[in-house]
Amino acid sequence: MTTTFIHGGTVVSATGKHRADVLIDGETIAAVLDPNSVLLGHDLKESADQAIDATGMYVVPGGIDAHTHMEMPFGGTTAADTFETGTRAAAWGGTTTIIDFAIQRYGERVFDGLEAWHNKARGECAIDYGFHQIIGEVNVDSLQAMERLPDEGVSSYKMFMAYPGVFYSDDAQIYQAMRKAADTGLLTMMHAENGPAIDAMVAELLAQGKTDPYYHGVARAWQMEEEATHRAIMLANLTGAPLYVVHVSAKQAVHQLAAARDGGHNVFGETCPQYLYLSLEDQLGAPGFEGAKWVCSTPLRSKHEHHQDHMWQALRTNDIQMVSTDHCPFCFKEQKELGLGDFSKIPNGIGSVEHRMDLMYQGVVNGNISLERWVEITATTPARMFGLYGKKGVIAPGADADIVLYNPNGHTKIGINDTHHMNMDHSAWEGFEIQGHVDTVLSRGRVLIRDNEYVGSKGHGNYLHRGACQYLI
Repeated sequence: MTTTFIHGGTVVSATGKHRADVLIDGETIAAVLDPNSVLLGHDLKESADQAIDATGMYVVPGGIDAHTHMEMPFGGTTAADTFETGTRAAAWGGTTTIIDFAIQRYGERVFDGLEAWHNKARGECAIDYGFHQIIGEVNVDSLQAMERLPDEGVSSYKMFMAYPGVFYSDDAQIYQAMRKAADTGLLTMMHAENGPAIDAMVAELLAQGKTDPYYHGVARAWQMEEEATHRAIMLANLTGAPLYVVHVSAKQAVHQLAAARDGGHNVFGETCPQYLYLSLEDQLGAPGFEGAKWVCSTPLRSKHEHHQDHMWQALRTNDIQMVSTDHCPFCFKEQKELGLGDFSKIPNGIGSVEHRMDLMYQGVVNGNISLERWVEITATTPARMFGLYGKKGVIAPGADADIVLYNPNGHTKIGINDTHHMNMDHSAWEGFEIQGHVDTVLSRGRVLIRDNEYVGSKGHGNYLHRGACQYLI
């Protein structure tokens, strides 16, 4: 097996940082050593098959994006990134693992949906990948299938309190699924918005001639997110099922999560970069139809209500545990334009899988989070939350050699003509400047990115058979 010696860098974990060298044997980390260590009398720098100079770099675990939607059908079209293009873009940005969502719709069987997603991803991914399961219809068959999901390496499932007629589940269905999850050890993931009330608000706005993308955010008011978050927490409390609320955007929803955790309940939340940097006024309210580029659900929130500042605070206090992207990319032409004249028909989604690690590092530069917290919320906690810790999310002997060399003295300009490898015709992050740069990326010991060049290949990524959540209190 090939040996790789990374030397001269600063290894950063969720608990601290220190100068250390890393020895990789094949696909796994063999040792983390004092910079002057000599192992068995050999100078590792000379004896390893390849040596990588990390002087001046942070050596961090590869990022884990636990919320992506590659090739997802939605809103009359399909997400623009394939598993090949999306995972390649992820690698460019220092993400070495994704967890995507297999889908069961009304009238379909759970395991047919899971197999369909295996077929989409198999042999296509540049990085390792796993699946959550979307449960779109709760019935005898799907409840029985939930019992078997852990055997398939799927330890989490997602339900929707939004999108009536598409993915929506009512309270009775959610209760039944959570009861089953409590028995099987599955982690319940919830899209928490009051879908029926939102649909009524959408109809009112359209009837008033308010059709621009800006009104997507108005229709999906923060009250709808807070109410649904509280309701999901109550159902989880009743059933004893651990709950993970996805893409939290409203500070009021954070208050609900924090209160539940303060009460000793296994309730968790993620947020996304868009809810930390972007706003209802600046992006959704862009002139003309431009705001369609930033239509996503939950929506961007008002900067005047300080939701963004509160999200950063929640990351510092661990009221929000991690950051994913909800990567669901659609091109502006032909896809987002499906909603011209009717904001409710704009496909919901933003492309960010390539930029999450950079955007969150800028939070370190800006003083919003610590360096260690950056690693924790982008790699270590996702690994613990979704049953991968020990193999992923840490630089330690026995772990997969998923490693990113990050240059804090580098610079990254995000834009369609700069750093953009997602299969989209625009960037939601156009013009953003990052005071740092992904230098080198390794996945299971194989170099994927070096010298601003992609040297990976589709098919390198393995399917991850995930275990149970390792983050329960």
